[in-house]
Amino acid sequence: MKKCSPYRKSLWVLCLMVSAPLFAGCPKAHSNADEHAIKDTVIQEISLEKLFLPDTLYASASKLQYVVEKADSADHYLADVKDRYASDKSSFTFRRNMLRDASFEGKLEQAPTTVEVAWRFETGDDNYKTSLGNWGGGTGWTGQPIFVNWTPEDITEFQQAGVLKNDNFSGKEIIFSSLNAITYFLDFETGKLSRQPLDVLNTIKGSPSLDPEYKNLYIGHGVSRKTPMSLLCVDLLKHKITYKYLDTKAWRKWGAFDSSPVVAGGYLIWPGENGSIYKFARQQGQLTLLETLRYKVGGVAPGIESSIAIWRNYGWFQDNAGNVICINLNTMKPVWHYSNKDDSDGTVVCRIEDGNPCLYAANEVDRQGMSGFCSIVKLNALDGSLIWEQKIPCRRINLGGKVLDGGMYSTPLLGNGDCSDMIFANVCRNKAAKTNGELVALSTKDGSILYSVPLRQFCWSSPVAFYDNENRMYIFTGDGEGNIYLIEAKTGKVLHSRKVAYNFESSPTVYGNAAVVGSRVNGIYKFVIK
Repeated sequence: MKKCSPYRKSLWVLCLMVSAPLFAGCPKAHSNADEHAIKDTVIQEISLEKLFLPDTLYASASKLQYVVEKADSADHYLADVKDRYASDKSSFTFRRNMLRDASFEGKLEQAPTTVEVAWRFETGDDNYKTSLGNWGGGTGWTGQPIFVNWTPEDITEFQQAGVLKNDNFSGKEIIFSSLNAITYFLDFETGKLSRQPLDVLNTIKGSPSLDPEYKNLYIGHGVSRKTPMSLLCVDLLKHKITYKYLDTKAWRKWGAFDSSPVVAGGYLIWPGENGSIYKFARQQGQLTLLETLRYKVGGVAPGIESSIAIWRNYGWFQDNAGNVICINLNTMKPVWHYSNKDDSDGTVVCRIEDGNPCLYAANEVDRQGMSGFCSIVKLNALDGSLIWEQKIPCRRINLGGKVLDGGMYSTPLLGNGDCSDMIFANVCRNKAAKTNGELVALSTKDGSILYSVPLRQFCWSSPVAFYDNENRMYIFTGDGEGNIYLIEAKTGKVLHSRKVAYNFESSPTVYGNAAVVGSRVNGIYKFVIK
């Protein structure tokens, strides 16, 4: 990865760098044909200010009581609006990029029929008794691994720093944080350790994030063991924690960071379960807090477990009180608010449709009582207005004395290829239908349910996509019983399924024809789709 510092001045960017149709019109014809041809190929540059979405406060945002705390008097506007994650073959953050649209699409040479285990890595156990019990090993929710395809220059830098364990390192690396408070580094090809495991102090449930421009690994604590929960920066060139932030002023006292942070416009944006959203400046091995947004709705500061989705200077997230919120990342102020009625932990997904951003979001059945509806919604991302809503009956379930919510914990999967007008989601029905879990396929146009595939158990894991050489889409996913499924996306036909582990509540990462995902009982698996 190439090092560079975040810019502090407005830049001019090409309209090719943004998703919306911003091409300039063709000039009038000239008598000189060659001159006309040259002028017709010129792309007009557009100022950064014109690419910024407006600093608007819609009436719906008045439901928020908020404050923006600044470390200094300077304005920390985004330096650009590009997605630093989109063009890289690696997957540095949850669902791969700023839109959170899982664009790490797997590639297959032909229609698949089976799934094989290429390797299994065993994490250690942790029997330390926390206030929430023993967490053991393996990975939890959301638990998506990072996949990195390091350059030869990167590998040389690591070798010179003396941090690599394996002299035969392939250059392709899997990084994940475990429930046992250890972060692991594996060679993607072999499943063997590429670096020494790193003690990160507390239980980790969420998905770590790798900086796209520095060799910084960002990890958020999920449960306190022996130290208070905080967010961490690990300098991979030193292979140690070099920055730790604990917010003692937060309006909510639960200090976990299950959210996977993301770099936008040169800054690191990181929501927390303490009801705060942070903007950091970055350098190698170090973060500097610049701005903090704190908010309440109805006098209560909710926690944020979802990861923020971003397009240009707008960011969207949902919280455990069902609030879907848009903020302007330039000012860190709210833009609009939408109430989706109940606890919402899954990450919203953004897609640009006809030049405009749309959001897909869903909730759980928690505050509704023992039964209710999972409301899957499509919103206009610019103003928060509802485009459509699909309500699916779900129940909570008592499992071994613990009540688990119904609805959607997972992040939806947008279809492409032969399924470009479809969206897919794992929903915990918990016997509100005949099954505990279902993969539901919906139309992106009107939200109608096209089909559902019954799963053998509830499902928190987010599905991922593979495409064959004819651009037909296939879905790989797991459930809470440890079953894996390979599904033909257009029809819902199950091509392969079997029990492999105990509980896949983590989400996979994808590269080529392989998916890597962890289970709750210590196993990290590389699956190959054939």
